[in-house]
Amino acid sequence: MTRSFRRTRVAALALAVAAVLALPACHGGKRPPALAGTPSGAGTTAETAPTTPEQPVDQGPDVRAVGGEGAMGSDIRSGDASLAGSEGSPLADIRFELDSSALTEAARGTLEKHALWLQSHRSARVTVEGHCDERGTVEYNLALGEQRARATRDYLVSLGVSAERLKAVSYGKERPLDPAQTEEAFAKNRRAHFAVAG
Repeated sequence: MTRSFRRTRVAALALAVAAVLALPACHGGKRPPALAGTPSGAGTTAETAPTTPEQPVDQGPDVRAVGGEGAMGSDIRSGDASLAGSEGSPLADIRFELDSSALTEAARGTLEKHALWLQSHRSARVTVEGHCDERGTVEYNLALGEQRARATRDYLVSLGVSAERLKAVSYGKERPLDPAQTEEAFAKNRRAHFAVAG
């Protein structure tokens, strides 16, 4: 081989490597935080569960692996008061603003804890129930409850929980947690509840 031919091949290889490395930077959307041992955006099942916590994590500028400094799913007991939900669920309800299905920062933080718990309890299956306060029509609240349940489920999936383990349903305003007609009661009723089986 001639020297110029080798230089051309090396330059072409360097350009190809640079292009591959630049692809993640071109992605405009924010990626959710990755759980240790779970590639970002990938659900895991019992069959594909990582066997060692040292498995590499797809990291980027806004994604980092949760290391030993944070809680692991196995650290969270099902009866942990920080997770305990209403109606006997081991997972706490999350709340929504009036007429909204957008997840608040507090809700995202709670869901991140739930994802850790679900990663360590792989046989658990969850029905995410969307609930609303009593204001509005039955049809409107059923649709809003569905949006809340789906937003919650989708965020858990983005955190690495397998979609096959999660089901979304809406109860609209039909099952209020607090039947009082006060703003405090309305705020309690605008929620996603987690019915855990298994």
